[in-house]
Amino acid sequence: MKVELSEEAHAQVQEIDAWWCENRRAAPDLFADELDQALLMLEQKPMLGTHYEAVRRVLLRRSHHHLYFVEQAQRLYVLAVWSVYRGRGPKL
Repeated sequence: MKVELSEEAHAQVQEIDAWWCENRRAAPDLFADELDQALLMLEQKPMLGTHYEAVRRVLLRRSHHHLYFVEQAQRLYVLAVWSVYRGRGPKL
């Protein structure tokens, strides 16, 4: 199944990746690599993750971010990429 990022999720990915590269010098590519792996996994197994309100989410364990997504018209649509440290989920 095809996986797409919303404009908001894409902007969040850009911001998180820039921060990660700047502040995690021991593993600057960790977030991007983990995100890529999660997106590939979702393409193959779209029912991964757990229910969260009206969407599903999957945890990027090493970088501590959730991907929030829904299935629409034969694709998975990532609505948000959100740090678990923010205390609550994003407005969806």
